[in-house]
Amino acid sequence: MVTSAAGVVDDFSLQLTFVLFLSVVVATLFTALLTAPQRDEIGEFYLGNRTMSPLRNGLAMCGDYLSAATLLGSTGLVALTGYDGLMYLGGTTVAWMMVMLLIAEPLRRTGKFTLGDTVALRMPRQQRPVRLALAVCTLAIATLYLVAQLVGSVALLTQFTGEPSPVTRTLCVIVIGTVVIMYASLGGMPGATVIQIIKAVMLVVGITVTAGWVLHHYDWNPNALLSAAADRSGNGLQFLEPGLRYGGTTTNKVDFFSLELAIVLGLAALPHVLMRLLAPRSVKVLRSSVVWALGLVGLVCFAAGIVGLGASAVVGRDTIADTDRTGNASILLLAHELGGSVLTALLSCLAFVTLLAVAAGLTLAAASSLAHDLYGEVIRKGRASEREELTVARLAGVVIGVLGMLLALVAWGANTATLAFLAFAIAASALLPTLVYTLFWKRFTALGAQLSLYGGLLCSVLLVVFSPVVSSTPASIYPDSDFAWFPLQNPGIVSIPAGFLLGWLGTVLSDRRESAPYEEFEVRMLVGVAEE
Repeated sequence: MVTSAAGVVDDFSLQLTFVLFLSVVVATLFTALLTAPQRDEIGEFYLGNRTMSPLRNGLAMCGDYLSAATLLGSTGLVALTGYDGLMYLGGTTVAWMMVMLLIAEPLRRTGKFTLGDTVALRMPRQQRPVRLALAVCTLAIATLYLVAQLVGSVALLTQFTGEPSPVTRTLCVIVIGTVVIMYASLGGMPGATVIQIIKAVMLVVGITVTAGWVLHHYDWNPNALLSAAADRSGNGLQFLEPGLRYGGTTTNKVDFFSLELAIVLGLAALPHVLMRLLAPRSVKVLRSSVVWALGLVGLVCFAAGIVGLGASAVVGRDTIADTDRTGNASILLLAHELGGSVLTALLSCLAFVTLLAVAAGLTLAAASSLAHDLYGEVIRKGRASEREELTVARLAGVVIGVLGMLLALVAWGANTATLAFLAFAIAASALLPTLVYTLFWKRFTALGAQLSLYGGLLCSVLLVVFSPVVSSTPASIYPDSDFAWFPLQNPGIVSIPAGFLLGWLGTVLSDRRESAPYEEFEVRMLVGVAEE
């Protein structure tokens, strides 16, 4: 018997998980290498097969959008906090609706490979400093989120082996990181798409079947499930009411609003999600793809809510909290109670594949921005050949992957949710204001874009550094220190308005003659080009 932190994972579960994960990795790597770009064309490397059907595009978008936080963290949050956790899942779904209604079509009509191409079309004479700022922000967001995925793989490993030794921890990060580099650097967007589609199918099927199993356990009676969850939560009906985690003090309530704001706006502006929106061959295909993605994301979040309630009802909140205070082990504990070793192994494999897929998408997005925006347009000033840029993109994927592995080994004890939420906050505070102003404000200037990008990035990071996340509480990174003057765990409620305000301020302070003509860009954004 292998004793884990959860105390439920036996030798058979461990062996079956390893076999399943290895089989998926081998199959997807082989497929990714077969579909990898065979020619020195950056368009194929950045965007992949643009003839995919809306369903396949929708699956790839869903795979890029949903991370292991949805499978592990969100279900755990529902199991521990009930209604407040369900609100968190609601924010995840609403974020994709914002992508569909506000961003998707205008970005597809004006973009080429990266967000920098949209800005270049909007302000062609001043594009290089903005591309540099975009590359810096993209690298910061992607690296933070990538480290969160790699650290999450170690955290998931502890459910099998208990606290891993330094050697085991290092091997886990290196193996996952190496596979991610191969997907991103060798396979490009075609390779990343393969793993995203497979991961999305596995995630939709796995979480839906588990949710159905939970409902079957209670004779398909939602009231029975809710009553059992409330009874075993230790909080009674308060479990089904708002405020269990984010209630009480005004600070807690504001913190929850700040978190929801960062989720809704940040998830919509993550670099790998924006890059995926450029892949469909036409706006018509994009529109259908986004609808498919919205339906799949909504289904997964709905099922994750049922699974979280089921974990509280079947396993019990106290057992989950004693096993893992973050709640990440809740779905594995539930799987062991309902389906024994086989279901536990299947969901464990799904969690590892989810981490792998999101990490691959992040690495590709960061490598594309560095190669296309920084090297191709800023350093080489548009004179780099396609072969040259493609080589740089592949090397950038290796560098980012190695950087992510090193940082994950250094920060292996960090809270993965904190890293992910900081990435969301930066995306919402820096990338989103720049994108919205670029698309919809005709006076927007390069100075406004730079202030928004650098200001949103610095504001998010500084507020987190001086928050309870880093110091002043037992759960902080430095619990014995106290330099936290910002009271909230998430900076979104301050940093997001600051990003928009800085973009406005930079534009107002700019010479009006710096504003690029907006009419041609607006026509392109609303109508597109002839071939569409």
